[in-house]
Amino acid sequence: MATRPLTTIGFDADDTLWQNEQYYRLTEAHFTGLLADFAEGPKISERLLEAEKRNLRHYGFGIKGFTLSMIETAIEITEGKIPAGVIAKILDTGRELLSHPVETMPHVRDTLEALAGKYLLVMITKGDLFDQERKLAQSGLGDFFDAVEIVSDKTAVTYRRIFAKVGDGPERAMMVGNSLKSDIVPAIAAGSYGVFVPHELTWVLEHVDEPKEAPRFRKIGHLGELRDLIDRLS
Repeated sequence: MATRPLTTIGFDADDTLWQNEQYYRLTEAHFTGLLADFAEGPKISERLLEAEKRNLRHYGFGIKGFTLSMIETAIEITEGKIPAGVIAKILDTGRELLSHPVETMPHVRDTLEALAGKYLLVMITKGDLFDQERKLAQSGLGDFFDAVEIVSDKTAVTYRRIFAKVGDGPERAMMVGNSLKSDIVPAIAAGSYGVFVPHELTWVLEHVDEPKEAPRFRKIGHLGELRDLIDRLS
């Protein structure tokens, strides 16, 4: 009997299964408005991004780190003169991010329904543990997954470990996501297929060049095209 070339499919969560970055953009716009008396919006956004870069190794990915970076930026922009009331409002905007509604992306449910039971499905995501668990529960998608992995970062080592534990190893696995840096490039480096599903609002720190020359790189316009791609590979 021939060995199936693909047995396990990993899915990113934020901006692959459900909307996420749009809420960060709205929060950032509100944040720049709070500091409008101290600096112009583009300058505030630039300083916020610098703070996020610095703080990733301390706080990791997710809302809590983003909120702390906003507070740090506010202190820097105002040279320590930020009113306590404004800091309180920044904290409020961070808490609001933790309660935003879950809006699933087009074609997600139909695609997962078609693949569940035929392949091992695993959600692999970064971010705050409680927040990602909340969004998965509210999305109603949890029953489709054989495993859920909420990780601090996504590297080739991460994918080798998860696909060895959940499936038959990275060579017989596929990772689907909107981030070339986190979902696609390291999955391909681990030996898996990497299927890029672009999202118009992908965070700037997740941008890298498409690995077009990699034999296992694929790109689709939306998740509704994934089943046909898998059929062709099989």
